[in-house]
Amino acid sequence: MGLITNFLHRKQKKEQLSKIGEKQSASVVVEEKKVKTENKTEHKVKLTDKSLAFRVLVKPLVTEKSAIAENGNKYSFVVAKSANKNQIKIAIEEIYGVKPSQINVANIEGRRVRFGRTMGKRNDYKKAIITLPEGKTIDIHTGV
Repeated sequence: MGLITNFLHRKQKKEQLSKIGEKQSASVVVEEKKVKTENKTEHKVKLTDKSLAFRVLVKPLVTEKSAIAENGNKYSFVVAKSANKNQIKIAIEEIYGVKPSQINVANIEGRRVRFGRTMGKRNDYKKAIITLPEGKTIDIHTGV
């Protein structure tokens, strides 16, 4: 008798977990609106969940090189490995309220390093360099 109740209990747990997964995937819906202008159809995409923008932009990349590049309105961020330029652009608009003029993306391979006696490798990451229009700035150093 105990074996059957254990099986039913595990089945109920799986159903509950699948319902939670459905709720989370439903909150990750992307709204897309078609806006017609003169002979053009523009697609305006907006992330519905603010936390999605924070999932795309992992953290600002603060190095000497990126600090020098900030004088030319270029800001560096570590972004999610699966993020594309369009998602990065939308995330910058939602978080900082500034529309970037250009976005460059690079996949950075982790360096081979030595951890004691064994050789290892640092994690790979994706870097985005965002160029802002003249006169626009963002503050990425607060809270670092």
